[in-house]
This record gives sequence, structure tokens and C-alpha cells, in this order.
Amino acid sequence: MMAAAQNGDRAVYRVLLAEAQLWLERFFAKRVPPAQRDDLVQEVLLAVHNKRASWDPSRPFFPWLAAIARYRWVDHLRKVYRSAEDELGDHDAAQDSEEEVVMARMSLERLFVHLPEKQVEAIELVKIEGLSIAEASARTGQSESLVKVNIHRGLKKLSALVEKAD
Repeated sequence: MMAAAQNGDRAVYRVLLAEAQLWLERFFAKRVPPAQRDDLVQEVLLAVHNKRASWDPSRPFFPWLAAIARYRWVDHLRKVYRSAEDELGDHDAAQDSEEEVVMARMSLERLFVHLPEKQVEAIELVKIEGLSIAEASARTGQSESLVKVNIHRGLKKLSALVEKAD
């Protein structure tokens, strides 16, 4: 269907997006609270639309969609984690704590146990704390290339663990 959509078939593209939306709703159902699900689904659908020209017709569509969904999910976790840190800045953490944020962080910690320490460190610095690759490299003593490799391999393993849990 995606190949037909790339060739300009709008009807097929609408059906493809509807099917992708259903799959994404199920994908995010176990990963985020219901109030955040619709926004994530829409973000992924927009990403699919914007990146549709980059999809390779010789490869299956749903793994490509799943990769986009996973990256958006990790970005979402990073955003939730950052906003939680901002809220904790006023030292009212006990009153203002959000159960979702705590649960997301606990879930990450459980997943991080399965990764080598250097991968966890690179992911936390770049994807969660928002440091640049160069800053993470300086902080860890790893080369910039190694930081990128550790992030890529770590996220790939995290994705596999999450897929396996489903």
C-alpha cells in the first residue's frame, strides 16, 4: 500500500494511514497514559507523511513504521523526564510529583539493566539530558563516533526488549 501511496494513489494512502493509526494506538496503549496517546499517534503519522519519500519499497512497511514509533516514544519519554526535572526545581517534589514520570523512569531503569553501562550512559546524556554528542563525548571520555554507536546499539536493544515484552 505504501508503494501505491508513493505513486500518488490518495485513496490507498488514506487506508494506509487509517491502518497505521490503529496499529499505533495499540502500540502506544501499553507505553503511555491514554491522555498522551493521541498526540503521539498524530506525531508518528505526521512523521510518516513527512518521511514517506524515504521509505524503500523493497523493504516491509510496518518495521519502518515501528522504528519511527519507537523513536517518537523515546523522544516522548525524554520530554516527560525533562519536564519532571523542571518541576522538581522548586523543591516541592513530594507535592508535585507525577506518577507517570516516575513510572516512565522506573521502566527505563528496568530496561537499562539489560544494556552495557557505556550505552546507558550515552543514551542518558544525549537522549534524556539533551547533551550534544560532543558534550557527551567530553563527559564520558568516549569518542564522538563511539557515543553515536553506543546510542544506536542501546536504542536498538531497548527497542528489541520492548517488542519482546509485547
